[in-house]
Amino acid sequence: VKFNSNFRSKLLKKAESLLVKEKEQKEVEREHTLRERAPPLNLSGLSVQELKELCRDLHHKIDIVDEARYDLNIKVARNDAEILSLTQKIYELKGKMKRPNLRRVKKSADAMLGALTDTRVMKADFKANLKTVKKEEEKKEEVTDWRKNVEAMSGMEGRKKLFNAGQ
Repeated sequence: VKFNSNFRSKLLKKAESLLVKEKEQKEVEREHTLRERAPPLNLSGLSVQELKELCRDLHHKIDIVDEARYDLNIKVARNDAEILSLTQKIYELKGKMKRPNLRRVKKSADAMLGALTDTRVMKADFKANLKTVKKEEEKKEEVTDWRKNVEAMSGMEGRKKLFNAGQ
């Protein structure tokens, strides 16, 4: 057991040193590629017009890089969505669907008895206990011939009748 723990500690130390070396190597590679792709700018001795041109050129390059980054982000998002849908299809095909956690629901004694009894009996009891309600008939206005009404109300006399009826 002691040998095992000693071996583990040496193994962890070696792995830690390898990680540190790998990190340093990546940093050196990063600096090298940056120097190669973006050489340092020599701004001394440039006129205002040349500086403006340099700024326009840098802005143009930044726009190109942003477009490429945006396109790559969209592609990655699409691929992630496709991977997710494919893994769901695999689970469906295997029959290992992830079941949601069910919550325990407390039921009253009446509800449990209602679930155990026959539903046909419950419907019959429900209908038997309903109250009957009588509807009052609505008073319907007498329907008359509209042509006669138009003739009676035409002209100033008809308007006077309507005015007097409103008061």
